[in-house]
Amino acid sequence: MGRDIWRYRRGLGASFKILSCHDRFTQTRAFGTAQVEERVHVEQERVHVEQVKFDNSKWRAFNSSYLGVQRSMITASTWAVLTILRDSGSDVYLVGGCVRDLLLKKIPKDFDIVTNADPVQIIKRFRRCHLVGKRFPVCLVQTRGSIVEVASFGTLEKFGKRELRSFPQRPPYCSHADYVRWKDCMRRDFTINGLMYDPFANRIYDYTGGMEDIKMAKVRTVMSAHTSFEEDCARILRAFRVAGRLGFEFTSDTACAIEDLSRSILKLHKARLMMEMHYMLAYGSAEATLCLLKEYGVLETLLPVQAAYLSSQGFKRHEKGCYSQSNMLLTLLSNLDKLLASDRPCDSSLWLGLLAFHSTLVNMPQDALVVTTFSFYLYYGGYLQKAMDSARKIFQVAKKFSPEIVEADESKTDVLLANEVLNLASAARSSLVSMVDNKVPSTATSENPQLHGSNVDFISKTTHAKVKKIFCVLEDNDEGTWKTRTCLDINYKLLGSGVIQEVRYAFVKTVLDTLYADTVDAFNLPN
Repeated sequence: MGRDIWRYRRGLGASFKILSCHDRFTQTRAFGTAQVEERVHVEQERVHVEQVKFDNSKWRAFNSSYLGVQRSMITASTWAVLTILRDSGSDVYLVGGCVRDLLLKKIPKDFDIVTNADPVQIIKRFRRCHLVGKRFPVCLVQTRGSIVEVASFGTLEKFGKRELRSFPQRPPYCSHADYVRWKDCMRRDFTINGLMYDPFANRIYDYTGGMEDIKMAKVRTVMSAHTSFEEDCARILRAFRVAGRLGFEFTSDTACAIEDLSRSILKLHKARLMMEMHYMLAYGSAEATLCLLKEYGVLETLLPVQAAYLSSQGFKRHEKGCYSQSNMLLTLLSNLDKLLASDRPCDSSLWLGLLAFHSTLVNMPQDALVVTTFSFYLYYGGYLQKAMDSARKIFQVAKKFSPEIVEADESKTDVLLANEVLNLASAARSSLVSMVDNKVPSTATSENPQLHGSNVDFISKTTHAKVKKIFCVLEDNDEGTWKTRTCLDINYKLLGSGVIQEVRYAFVKTVLDTLYADTVDAFNLPN
């Protein structure tokens, strides 16, 4: 620990590293949020600096209990960190999306803490505490099997080279505590994320008008939208993530800035793009978020193949609502959302596998018997005969999707069916290769990308290998050694960590739920 404190003190402006190598956090979050931040390209040139106006006329402080926010809603690990910091004499608050979610009675994805203690003091308080991030240094505290992110009020002023905001001096009539809280909230992305909760005083502080925007169900940037997105273009993707998850709408200036600056997200590092895509698709709001991305023309930049498919299905710009009942891609994502939640995310291999599988069906349509057999083939670990027997019992009542599902041939022999299933598995693996290696040809446009390629080059080779395992069942289990699952409930700990058997089961469940909806329980078939 002493070495880490020395590193911090000696290298305030330099590239200090994470903790000692022998105890380095592995994958602190889904993609190591803070570590990804270190790799993001930071533009050094300054642009127009916006003067932040000091106006305390709309500042509000609310009794958290009156708003229905109780200490019992805070996780035990987060409460432990809050208590230790508070007992050491530091001011400590919950900030950001967790406060918003508590007000909306939603389970937060995580709890972020901000304190007036500096990183050196924070590190001293915890046995397992890692300082990460060059641009925005934060401390990651590991306690009770969880990781809690703790930021310091002072670090942003020391390290924020790209900040486009100029703050006035503290007026004499404003308390130091209010001024520090106000500056921190004014640096945040959206007003609904600019709330600060003191659980010890039972107070929620609102310096940006976030409470009003929550009531109006609006996503509004704290500062002018263009300046905010120029300061950090990743906020454009976070705007879609927040709006999709909460069902909120963008304010007019936020929407205009998104349309003007959406292409700037291509400047983000691949790992950061992957992280943001994961947050959008793996936490229970994939369908709504994808519709928003398509509505504002951003999906063409991120997932051009899926954007072209939605256009071919008649998806119109600014059309409200998603028609998932007749659209196989949206139905797949809708059924995936039913399995997931903010505290029950999946590994990225699941949603990537579904995208690749759907692209395969678009390019190579199959009948319901083949798709159902393929699903059971994965479920039974490559036991084709058992898969074919199960599929023949239910395929007649499968839903019809165009162009993915064609008319089934009930007279198809087992030999022919087996060959078609194996060909489908091979084609799905080929789709994965194209997602990683191929690019949209230079002659293609964002409005009309060719379906055989993709510029989804933020998918790493490691992630590609994990997704490929979904379709390579015989690598895990020789034919004939299948075992029926004893519990049909999903183990979310295994699903979130990417254990292939659990990911494959969730994949199969999503596909079968899409084909059969409520007409049949595909996993409780008679022997």
